[in-house]
Amino acid sequence: MWHRNGTTCPKGTVLIRRSTTHDVLRAKSLFHFAKKQPNVVNPTSRQTDTFDVVIGDGHEHAIAYTGTPQDVYGAKATINVWDPSIQEVNEFSLSQIWVLSGSFDGSDLNSIEAGWQVSPELYGDSRARLFTYWTADSYQSNGCYNLLCAGFVQTSSRIALGAAISPVSQYAANQYEITIIIWKDPKLGHWWMGYGDNNPVGYWPAELFTHLADCATLVEWGGEVLNSMPDGKHTSTGMGSGHFPEEGFGKASFFRNLEIVDANNSLSSVHDILTLAANTNCYDIKNSYNNEWGTYFYYGGPGNNPQCP
Repeated sequence: MWHRNGTTCPKGTVLIRRSTTHDVLRAKSLFHFAKKQPNVVNPTSRQTDTFDVVIGDGHEHAIAYTGTPQDVYGAKATINVWDPSIQEVNEFSLSQIWVLSGSFDGSDLNSIEAGWQVSPELYGDSRARLFTYWTADSYQSNGCYNLLCAGFVQTSSRIALGAAISPVSQYAANQYEITIIIWKDPKLGHWWMGYGDNNPVGYWPAELFTHLADCATLVEWGGEVLNSMPDGKHTSTGMGSGHFPEEGFGKASFFRNLEIVDANNSLSSVHDILTLAANTNCYDIKNSYNNEWGTYFYYGGPGNNPQCP
């Protein structure tokens, strides 16, 4: 959206979305402003457990993830962009890549995240916006969205974190997508984030992290919704397009061309992924493969419906 009026940054400067008093006041507290609440999903432990923890903290996911333990140095995907409806101001819907390392059941999980998000509480509207996130202590105290705390270092004078993405996909009409890549600089160890084709946005310095100072051990791609259970019922906040994956192209949201970065700083297609959905009656995921899209999946759902009361 920012590009439409032809404005450019002065040389040597970068784009920063302005935070207002109203932005801060919409948060539960100053401490909670620009932070995710603890919402860790360990897919490896969820294969046999119930989903009580995933649902109980209000965060619901439909994700694909790398199934075998391995050293990973980044990830990439092309993501379909929508503007799903959000029922409550404090709820959100996002679609992102997670690059992870550390312990899921402790306080040292390191996570780097990037994608698109609709969050009325954070942005004051219901537009789909480009975002980043990081934490080095399982979302407890450090880390934040975008540039709202010290951490991510922006280098791009063209791409604004927190800026609205336009146009977005429409049901049974034109489809629009973004490409996100996260990779580790093999020389300095910083984690870079890129948008589209060859557009580095900035980096997370290596010193922010403990486990990710070396490499990642798990990558996740998919959607997340915060369900606050308004009136004791499941939220009607949508994930992805707000439609189930069975509806397919033009109706359901998708991730395509899933790739990871190896120790040689090379991209390779992901072939063996596993999927996880906390409650398939509310949000679901279906993966497949073809020559054009590589490994891909459709995901999402409407939330509250007769099968998801």
